[in-house]
Amino acid sequence: MSQQPTFAPMPDAAGFFGPYGGQLVPPHLKQAMDDINAAYAEITKRQDFQDELAQLFADYVGRPSPIFHARRLSEQLGGAQIHLKREDLNHTGAHKINHCLGEALLAKFMGKKKVIAETGAGQHGVALATACALVGIPCEIHMGQVDIEKEHPNVTKMRILGTRLVPVTRGAATLKEAVDSAFEEYLNNPADYLYAIGSVVGPHPFPMMVRDFQSIVGREARQQFQDRHGRLPQYVAACVGGGSNAIGIFTAFLDDAEVRLVGVEPAGEGTDRPGRHAATLTMGKPGEIHGMKCYVLEDQPGVPAAVHSIASGLDYPGIGPQHSYLKDTGRVHYETANDQETLDAFMRLSRVEGIIPALESAHAVAWAMRTAPTLARDQHILVNLSGRGDKDADYVAKVLGI
Repeated sequence: MSQQPTFAPMPDAAGFFGPYGGQLVPPHLKQAMDDINAAYAEITKRQDFQDELAQLFADYVGRPSPIFHARRLSEQLGGAQIHLKREDLNHTGAHKINHCLGEALLAKFMGKKKVIAETGAGQHGVALATACALVGIPCEIHMGQVDIEKEHPNVTKMRILGTRLVPVTRGAATLKEAVDSAFEEYLNNPADYLYAIGSVVGPHPFPMMVRDFQSIVGREARQQFQDRHGRLPQYVAACVGGGSNAIGIFTAFLDDAEVRLVGVEPAGEGTDRPGRHAATLTMGKPGEIHGMKCYVLEDQPGVPAAVHSIASGLDYPGIGPQHSYLKDTGRVHYETANDQETLDAFMRLSRVEGIIPALESAHAVAWAMRTAPTLARDQHILVNLSGRGDKDADYVAKVLGI
């Protein structure tokens, strides 16, 4: 029998984390959101659902994912010991499969005829295409043309899995535009379609649902680290775009005051260059985007700013509402890593430990590499290595001339 997961008590009944979140949607869409919320509440109380999800996590995804002590990297840097929660070893290569299985099972339970989603780096798209193939539901993925060209291996995988891929060429043709396009398609028939949001963003109940499905990462990591070391790490770090992998690992540690939680945003080409970074919590301010209240990077009120990151999965001008709340309360500290630091971390982890990380995850590795030398050798940094870098290898090789 599976263990009933425990989740943070937020959001409230209206979907708010403090002043952030909610359901900023047209009246006709509010009913669809409420129906999803009711179905989610019902299905998660059912033991057969919990058992099926637990079995899929074990036998399909390959959970629990291990924690690896990056000894050589730690020795080279000096200072704190760096440990990696290996979500890159999951089936499909990232943490995204955790919530995609939950969303696909929910769509099946609700009798939906199609699942629609956006993707940036393609990891959410591949994971959702995989989950939909497993449960037998048609899948449609909207992806920016820039990201299609940059993340070709994931595009090929989605097509092999039977997904209908919709290229998005408007605007910057990246993640925000893919979200816009997918949401427009969903509005055509919310009764028959489920929009499976790829992060802890959007209108309630999606920030809650995706967090809950991803919280297995933190529950595993907390127990694994205690079992091995007899204590908790001093630091837990994760990259932050929309914020799903970060909230997934942070949730289990929120009540552990001695554990410093660090979210690492993309500084891109520099936070002093508007439009060339995606450091939403660092440089943005409270606003509204995609059906929620959260921190937003804006050119002017109500107009999201252009954003950039070397990692396609992080170039989003909004952020999960729970992250916005955690920033304001000070429970999580949000820092940045720029494109060059990220490339350096990508290459160093590859060549020192034989692990090629996703560019998204390499932001958190970059922060750990920068921070470890400032700490004592008996300190521990646990990094959520949220994905593997197969999808980025050709791109990085081209950029670096390898």
